[in-house]
Amino acid sequence: MIEDRAMVQAVLAGVPGAFEQLVRAHQRLTWHILARMVRDPEDARELAQETFLRVHAQLHQFRFESALKTWIGRVAYSIALRHLEKKRLNLVSLDIEPVEGAAPAWEPADPAVDVEALWADAQLRERLYSAIETLPELPRTLLTLYHLDELSIAEIAQITGLATGTIKSHLFRARARLREQLGDLASPARAGQTTNAARF
Repeated sequence: MIEDRAMVQAVLAGVPGAFEQLVRAHQRLTWHILARMVRDPEDARELAQETFLRVHAQLHQFRFESALKTWIGRVAYSIALRHLEKKRLNLVSLDIEPVEGAAPAWEPADPAVDVEALWADAQLRERLYSAIETLPELPRTLLTLYHLDELSIAEIAQITGLATGTIKSHLFRARARLREQLGDLASPARAGQTTNAARF
């Protein structure tokens, strides 16, 4: 894949097909953010178009201070938040607001849902997807970015503007909620892999 700088330069230079390539490279992440934040698929599609229109219009302002995917993700996240505000919808969380630097509000030894392992199993994927859809908007989005898009906590913080402690707590609570819903399917032994607790 073309590196960020070369891709941005190609788009700004008007190279045919360059912007289409940029869209293809980042449309999965953009869709995950919008579809998780905004439940209506039609709204999410319209917001995806708006996201890339804004990216195209503001690309000359990108200063390579972060990865291009992080910057585009931030644009998508901002557009989703504005959409929710316009519709007077509150961004629902799992009621946690940890203080940055405080002791973590979880026990790393607790069994957690191995999201990647369940997602890799085609027979379990539909049940996992349905369980994720029952989560509130914010934890659903964070869980998708961390486990399925494999973004780091730091990258998610850049996209959402949330403190890293808040993100970690949301992820822990979200996995605990999934574990309750999925039962024995959520155990590390059933998934056949270790959990991602070490990534914290």
